[in-house]
Amino acid sequence: MLIGLDPLLGPDLLAALRAMGHGDEIALVDANFPAAARARRLVRCDGHTLIRMLSAIVGVLPLDDFDDAVFSMAVVGDSDRMPETVADMADVLHGSGYDRPIVPLERHAFYDRAAECFAIVATGETRLYGNVILRKGVIRTPGAAKGVDA
Repeated sequence: MLIGLDPLLGPDLLAALRAMGHGDEIALVDANFPAAARARRLVRCDGHTLIRMLSAIVGVLPLDDFDDAVFSMAVVGDSDRMPETVADMADVLHGSGYDRPIVPLERHAFYDRAAECFAIVATGETRLYGNVILRKGVIRTPGAAKGVDA
């Protein structure tokens, strides 16, 4: 364990988060998602909810602030509906300072995008639609404006 890091952030997950560059994406998926079949790199976090893992990850991962950086799986047949899991994600993200929308992706588009992610984190989330993709941003030098090197 390390001081100041959530104990859910194990060595494999920390290594993946650290190795990601600006614009790389990571998927956090529920227990129903075909993670092993889709992942380039698979990090298993069975037994932990997606919301708990999301909270731990956004505590250390800067989200892209140039464009939308968070994508969920849209409800099949009702893409305008926001599942409870996505509402809970929005609460966590808002609490971390993320102020952009969670963009819903059609189910197969989500699968395809997750397969291209730097890594997939398989959680033990049992609620439906507990899937999210996060795009990594940058950490700016204090005082540097967006799009400007300091």
